[in-house]
Amino acid sequence: MATLRRDGRVTALQRLGCAGLAGAVSLSLTAPLELLTVLAQVGTWHCGRGLRDAGRSLCRTEGVRALWKGNLTACLRLCPYSALQLAASRRLVTLFMDELGHISHWRAIMAGSLAGMVATIATYPTDVIKTRLIVQNRLEPSYEGILHAFCKIYHQEGLRALYRGVSPAILGAVPFSAGSFFVYISLDKIWQEPIVNFTPLQNFINGCVAAAVAQTLSFPFETVKRKMQAQSPWLPHYGGVDVHFTGMADCFRQTVKNKGVLGLWSGLTPSLLKIVPYFGVMFSTFEFCKRVCLYRNGYIESPLNYKLTPGVDQSLHPQELRELNLLRRENFEPRKSALEN
Repeated sequence: MATLRRDGRVTALQRLGCAGLAGAVSLSLTAPLELLTVLAQVGTWHCGRGLRDAGRSLCRTEGVRALWKGNLTACLRLCPYSALQLAASRRLVTLFMDELGHISHWRAIMAGSLAGMVATIATYPTDVIKTRLIVQNRLEPSYEGILHAFCKIYHQEGLRALYRGVSPAILGAVPFSAGSFFVYISLDKIWQEPIVNFTPLQNFINGCVAAAVAQTLSFPFETVKRKMQAQSPWLPHYGGVDVHFTGMADCFRQTVKNKGVLGLWSGLTPSLLKIVPYFGVMFSTFEFCKRVCLYRNGYIESPLNYKLTPGVDQSLHPQELRELNLLRRENFEPRKSALEN
């Protein structure tokens, strides 16, 4: 069983800001691996001789900056996605809780997956734009930016094009949840101790392993989604997709027919290589941002460590602590005498 635990010393806006900044930094540092993953999934000509050669040929033809194509879109998508996911997750976790406020790991993972699906559907057009910006040639672009891509796709291909591939994205949440649940129910057996006693390092390893297993199981749906997002008769070479199809089922069929079953896992290697640095940078950045917020709120002595400020009640919420400090200052201020008035 698990409980919904949240550090009340940090406001909701501060948590969202910490998560957004941590996500943007981790996305930016691992953007080249994400780009190679998408190119391999779509099947563009860059990946014909392996991922290393794909990166080299891309740098030669379009420059080093091409390794960060679509990263700005991914970063801008973080705030609305995180806000929607957080709001939906809190509501769903509350619904799945029992009378004592506890929730099983399976229900917690289901709540997180459903919240992710809600956020995915709401922000899906930005994911389509990100894929289109990645597969296009930066020196001869079909889209000049995020807004131009949105308007051009909408006017040329219609609103449905901005949601092309959303079906496999939703279906992929099922094996993703199953993989995460399989890992988490086995953690106590792997470490041979209760989950509540795990160290931060163990939790980090657990998160990486769970992400790797879940991502591997759901990767075929991710591959089909990327192919559907990239394919367009309005783009050069039909978007660079290695197979042509009429829908999700046909995309699965054509990929297996032309590339074999393993073609559904094209790009899995850079995707898995991204997990450790992505989570490592994200967790470390989030923790540093949280320490800065705790320092500004008055709970710790320095943003460089978690040493508590003496005499501060750590159970108080930020607003309560501010009101208490204001009351103390008012009580200790020397009153002006009648002669001074």
